[in-house]
Amino acid sequence: MTIFLVTSAVIIGYLLGAIPFGVIISKRLANRNPLEVGSGKTGMTNVLRTAGKKAAALALICDIAKGAFAVTIADAILGAGYATAIGALPWRELAKVLAAAAAICGHNWSVFLRFRGGRGVATFMGTLLALYWPAGVLGGILVLSIGFRTRYMSLGSIIGAVSAFIMMMAFFILRINFLGPYPPFEYVVFGMAGAIFIYARHHDNIVRLFNGTERRIGEEGKGGSIPSHSQPK
Repeated sequence: MTIFLVTSAVIIGYLLGAIPFGVIISKRLANRNPLEVGSGKTGMTNVLRTAGKKAAALALICDIAKGAFAVTIADAILGAGYATAIGALPWRELAKVLAAAAAICGHNWSVFLRFRGGRGVATFMGTLLALYWPAGVLGGILVLSIGFRTRYMSLGSIIGAVSAFIMMMAFFILRINFLGPYPPFEYVVFGMAGAIFIYARHHDNIVRLFNGTERRIGEEGKGGSIPSHSQPK
């Protein structure tokens, strides 16, 4: 029964993550497909390039929300009765991190887009907000502040993801709990895996950053720039 519940949480997490909000919103507001513009990804940065600020903000919120909902639903499915017990696997926590990972995979390889998608940054931050909110807040602030400050969202994404993991690891090791209970070991492992995943998904961006050819926010890319009526100022 437990395995069935965990599997259900993972499947629901994947399907939530696979909802292509970036594509839906871009087509609705600008009649354009981010898969055919710029990086060809469905995340906020390419939606900004495709359909403008309003679409990008909506896509960001929805991508964060689906990650958070995946964790919340997994928590509800397992229930308090599956919390960590002596001599037993922490099924509730495992279900939450597995559902979180599934949501990120769904966003990156959506079954609704023939297994295309984004890079998973916003969805990762959403899962962190539901798992351990201080790390999600820190990571999200760094992603957006560094991204918009430097106009390299890839740089902000990597720094934000790594910083969120470092915070979780430090709070776990030092048993810091002034922002609430320190994160359990399962969350720290998830944070590490997520940071590595975000770094790997941005490998091509890293190469372009070192070569000085990385696209800045708002710059024209493959498939043309965003329409003039939606052009960010």
